[in-house]
Parts: sequence; C-alpha cells; structure tokens
Amino acid sequence: MTYQTIILDRPADGVAMITLNRPERGNGVVPEMAADLIHALNTLDADLTVRVLVITGAGKQFCAGADLVEFKRYLENDHAAAQEPYNARVLFPVTQKVVACRLPVIAAINGGATAGGLDFALACDIRIASTVAKMGETYIKLGLAPGNGGTYFLPRLVGSGMAAEMALTGDIVGAQRALEIGLVNQIVEPDALIATAVALAARIAERPRLAIEATKQQLRQSWHMDLQTSMNASFWAVAALTYSDDLREGVNAGLEKRLPEYNRPKS
Repeated sequence: MTYQTIILDRPADGVAMITLNRPERGNGVVPEMAADLIHALNTLDADLTVRVLVITGAGKQFCAGADLVEFKRYLENDHAAAQEPYNARVLFPVTQKVVACRLPVIAAINGGATAGGLDFALACDIRIASTVAKMGETYIKLGLAPGNGGTYFLPRLVGSGMAAEMALTGDIVGAQRALEIGLVNQIVEPDALIATAVALAARIAERPRLAIEATKQQLRQSWHMDLQTSMNASFWAVAALTYSDDLREGVNAGLEKRLPEYNRPKS
C-alpha cells in the first residue's frame, strides 16, 4: 500500500522502518497520518517475516506531536467541547498500538521530539538519538498536561523528580542531557543514526521470533506487577516456549558449539 503521510520500507532482513513524512510541518500528526500509522502497524504486526520496527522522521524533526494548525481548526469547532479530546483521535491510538504490538520498536530520533512526539518516542522500546536531537515534554507551554502517555512513561525512564521538572517547565533537553538522564539509550552523529538503528534492529531480528515477542511482552507487563507476580508470569512465558523448535535448535547449537539456525516463518 502507498501511504500519503509516512514511508514504509524494509531496510534489512526481518526489519521494517516507518518514516514520518510531513517534514514541512515538523512531522506533526494529523488524522490522516494517524490512520496511515495504524494501518501500517497493523499490517506489520500481522506479518511474521517482520521481527523489529524502526520509526524515524523525515527532515529536521522526529515529531512535533499534534499538528497545531489542525488542532486550532478542531478547537474552533462549535461542537468541540462535546466531542472526544483531540488527542484521542490522533496520537493516542497510535501510541497504544506501538505499546501493544508484538514487535520491538526502536525510535531513531533524528531531530525535535516534543509533546506528543516525545511521548510517542517514549512508548517505543528503545530510543537512539542523533546528537542534534532535542526533546521536551512541552504540553504545559500550550496550557495542557501531557496527553499521550508521558506521565506514565517519563517517570519510569528518568525518575519522578526529573519527569516532574520536564513536564512542569516544558524545558527542552539536548541529546547529551537526554542520554545522561536515561531518556535515550545512545546518541550518534546524524549521518550514522539510521544505520545504527537498523543495525541494532537487525541484531534483534536474528533472535528467535517467539522469544523476541515474549520478551517484549514480559518487559511491558512487569511495569504493572510486583516481583512475585512478574516471576510467575515469566515462569509461564518460559513454559510456553519450552517445546518450541527454536529452543531445541538453540540448545543443540549450544551443545554443538555452532551458531543456531532459527526457522523463519514464511509470509
């Protein structure tokens, strides 16, 4: 399928990449982009030849959150107060899908990631940033509270105090500071960003698919669990994988001191 607001390609075996493609508007999200993203995410989620997803932005920004021109048009609607909040129609469903999909998602943050755009990146499993990237939980500057999962993701990544500082001031942090506080996993030079993200995705994609999916699920679910509940969930996840062909191959390869050859499902 050809999309109007995103680019979907396959840069490596087992790896898909979505590029937000509204650079003239800072990759701000409008309903059309949200629809494209949901369709692409659903398509990739159902494609068992894809094991890892990279998301990045075209141009100088990763994502500016909701497009303010579209947002203003929405606010001028006489019936806006009686309708669902704007974010419920735009970024929020996309962020929910990123969290729920079976694929590990790597955000390759090429430039500005602010408000809902930052929250979108926070919903990904791994974040790699360009050295020129700038990030901010800037909702408060518009008279809003974080509305795309930021109050959930941010404290878990940077701690409650730093999350409060970022959300209450709306200040922008540069890439180096983002690395220091745990907002991103690593930073690289701009011309190395996509290659670095794709290389990491390809390394993950080499692992057995069922174990990749179970690992993402267990990591996500553990955020809501105490230790014993998490350990019980992990027990059953391991039990479900115990008789998989991948596990047999991994054990045999280890005993035979060779690289495993995991079965790749056909499309």
